[in-house]
Amino acid sequence: MKKFNSLFILFAAIVIGFTSCVDGNDKPVDPVDPETDDVLVNTNISSNTTWETGKTYVLGGRIAVTAGNTLTIQPGVIVKGEVGSGSNATALIIARGAKIDAQGTATSPIIFTTIADEIMPGEIASPNLEADLSGLWGGLIILGKAKASLAGDVTETQIEGIPPSDTNGLYGGTDDADNSGTLKYVSIRHGGANIGEGNEINGLTLGAVGSGTVIENIEVIGNQDDGIEWFGGTVSVKNAIIWNAGDDGLDTDQAWAGTLDNFIVVAGGETDHCLEIDGPEGSYNAGHTLKNGTVKGNAVAELGDFRDGARGTFENIYFFNFANPADTEGRGDLSLSGDKTLATFADGSLKFMNLEATLADGVALTTVFKNGTAASATSVAAGANTVGADKAAFASTWSWTSAAGAISDLK
Repeated sequence: MKKFNSLFILFAAIVIGFTSCVDGNDKPVDPVDPETDDVLVNTNISSNTTWETGKTYVLGGRIAVTAGNTLTIQPGVIVKGEVGSGSNATALIIARGAKIDAQGTATSPIIFTTIADEIMPGEIASPNLEADLSGLWGGLIILGKAKASLAGDVTETQIEGIPPSDTNGLYGGTDDADNSGTLKYVSIRHGGANIGEGNEINGLTLGAVGSGTVIENIEVIGNQDDGIEWFGGTVSVKNAIIWNAGDDGLDTDQAWAGTLDNFIVVAGGETDHCLEIDGPEGSYNAGHTLKNGTVKGNAVAELGDFRDGARGTFENIYFFNFANPADTEGRGDLSLSGDKTLATFADGSLKFMNLEATLADGVALTTVFKNGTAASATSVAAGANTVGADKAAFASTWSWTSAAGAISDLK
């Protein structure tokens, strides 16, 4: 793990809270503790299933909702992943052809977290874990049948983090209107378990998810890998907040063709890029839109890296609290990497509009916004931004980030 505290929590969870084997999906559903309503989920979900308000459900392994079935998660439910890494990493997978109906509310969100978290239904903040602890379970993975730009122009492939032997990890197809269900008012915390060779699971992974899917009011906190990562697909997301990502805040790949509207990224001590935007891997090309965002940096994070022929539109985004790139070996800038990306920027397939930034004293826009992107950026005084996210969408009644005051300095 990346932090000593993570090791301590991991050890404590193994000693105190690890109540079942996480290897395999062949065990019955049993109560974790007969004196509580906690329920161990240790088999794939192969029929329509409801997880009920007031209960905590514990993932005993890599659990898939299989094709043709819907998992309904009622408001206020807490889902906890057992400790595990490698092939034993716990995760919830919504396979192609399956659906999730997880509709929390502004006063009763659905929370995904680790077994080490002592949070109870009705609570927003963890009573015992810091918000930067990561890697204590896997994450939420949703897979669909929409198009993705894949190497070799294949139409489907295996999502990263899931062994090839598990066909529930396949994503991709030709149905851009595919419907994988609904996520509303969902908070995902302390995930990103390492599955081997430095490869961790994202907080929320969206693989070829179609436009029929509804995703709104999503929070990812303390994930060891990316906050949200899109692999192709056409799904749009509204109101997303990322705090303390261990790698990238938002990561897009394989010609995702949706829109992210109203988002906040708050960098943590290990955040690499707040935005990492990658281009297509096959001949299929599509662009996405990120708009109305606020990105809060620190001394180590980069604003963004646009790579491998990145495409899309990035507009009405405000950046602040980043270091001077001249003092941090290039950290704290927004750059276009490689000839392919320079070409998509030149031909208009990659474009920036209405970027604003509050810069360190004496720092020029061209020092931060590289490769000609400064032409679309304006320097503003702290709090004088005219673009950015509407933080009211992340009221403290459902968001731990807001309740903890991590966005109190946003306009």
